[in-house]
Amino acid sequence: MIVFFRLLKILRVFARYRLDQLLPANLPFAAKLLLLFFKLFPAPRLSRGECLRRACEDLGPIFVKFGQLLSTRPDLVPDDIVQELNHLQDNVAPFASEEFQRIVEASLGAKVSDIFASYEHAPLASASVAQVHTAVLNDGREVVIKVIRPGIQAVIEQDIELLLLVARWVENNTLDGKRLHPVEIVEDYRVTIIDELDLQREAANASQLRRNFLNSPLLYVPEIYWDYTRSNVLVMERIYGIPVTDMAALNAQNTDLKKLAERGVEIFFTQVFEHNFFHADMHPGNIFVSTKNPQLPQYIAVDMAIVGSLTREDQYYLARNLLAMFRRDYRQVAELHVQSGWVPSYVRVEELEAAIRTVCEPIFEKPLKEISFANVLLSLFRTARRFDMEVQPQLVLLQKTLLNIEGLGRQLYPDLDLWATAHPFLERWLKNRFHPKSLWRELKRTAPDWMEKFPQVPDLIFSSLQQLPLITQKLDALENDVAKRNLHQHRGRRKLIALVALGAAGYFLYQDMQGSAVLRDWIITDVSPSTIVLGAIGLLALWFRK
Repeated sequence: MIVFFRLLKILRVFARYRLDQLLPANLPFAAKLLLLFFKLFPAPRLSRGECLRRACEDLGPIFVKFGQLLSTRPDLVPDDIVQELNHLQDNVAPFASEEFQRIVEASLGAKVSDIFASYEHAPLASASVAQVHTAVLNDGREVVIKVIRPGIQAVIEQDIELLLLVARWVENNTLDGKRLHPVEIVEDYRVTIIDELDLQREAANASQLRRNFLNSPLLYVPEIYWDYTRSNVLVMERIYGIPVTDMAALNAQNTDLKKLAERGVEIFFTQVFEHNFFHADMHPGNIFVSTKNPQLPQYIAVDMAIVGSLTREDQYYLARNLLAMFRRDYRQVAELHVQSGWVPSYVRVEELEAAIRTVCEPIFEKPLKEISFANVLLSLFRTARRFDMEVQPQLVLLQKTLLNIEGLGRQLYPDLDLWATAHPFLERWLKNRFHPKSLWRELKRTAPDWMEKFPQVPDLIFSSLQQLPLITQKLDALENDVAKRNLHQHRGRRKLIALVALGAAGYFLYQDMQGSAVLRDWIITDVSPSTIVLGAIGLLALWFRK
């Protein structure tokens, strides 16, 4: 019954914001019939993106998170809706401080007063799936305590089942449903949101990112206090910094905004290509700027629930793709897409090259500083989708992160030339990848595996040789089967020809009999067309018996 009332509320909100307008016009009749309920509500004077954003906000934190996930899928969601969903914020009403304290004490097995020298009862922040309070450890270190909302998992499972119900309906009852993959999107959301409920996973991500940038002037990641961290409780170092979007505060301390924007780009490429471990949720709410050295500003990152990585092959092909685009070598871009397996091997490289040139050439006519790196990548992926490119989840996550980084950089410093930073970085990375020292390091890394497997090589060779006769027999049997099928098909075709000839002969014979009394009396006194046809039938009959 609770699920039923929840479904009614979702339908009412969808109708209030007329989300049926997001569906294509060419719907099947049954779908149009079901959507008549929505027509009872007047269309709001809002854009379709704003309607969807407000619907997510009205339906609560789970739908807010789902809207945020949709904003990470520009390969499936139109640009205007993505831009509106990017404005979704986690301004969720906090739950009771007493409940927060009870969860902390139950998880850590001790009283709050025993663990912390002081503890702030009022929340510092409240988001969709968690709430944060500040505290001070007994040794004087300032920390923040993050706790998963009580009962949130049951709510998530319930809402996901309802979202799946809606997604299946859209997929089965709209003509574009299959192309939009709504069920796939909801399943991705399930994985993402369940991962976010495990704070130990987030803590592990934060520890790895902190280790990658330890003592770096570019990025600071707060320390995790593992003694006080559980699956539903996370205790980490408290940081002080300026929110990256607070331009007034950044200007007040005379921050070098050009350097800040360029360092953001450098952090991104360092994470993707050198560390292969990138913070994939770098929206403004998760990024701060240190106040220690405004002329050499340092970023501070929090909330590492979502991270991404690429395979070595994807790293290599992505770097080469970006450099080839920069040089306008569209042929190489097309070839790399096929070589990497991003598009099927049956795609003609010439056609893909022409499509990429059509998209990219107008973009590159602009000055480099006016070109959006992220939008070029987005256009490239969209073009490739026309050639049956499968959605690469890791590349979509990377693309979303790049959109965030570039948008943030342009906000800090409008004249940011991302290409000027990216181009030398990619050139240097590719050069180092094939440097003798890098190859030697890779050899040393894989040598233990080679040595472990090498003693097995003689046995594998001997075993393969023993299997050769059996393989040969199977191949011979397969060839015989193929030959028999071909013979059967050949005889089948001969039967078809005989039947067609028989039909034609009968037709001609009938025509002759209509005009010839001799034939009607079965006396053949002259060679007629029907005689020839009848002779042909006899020959076909003899041939058919062979």
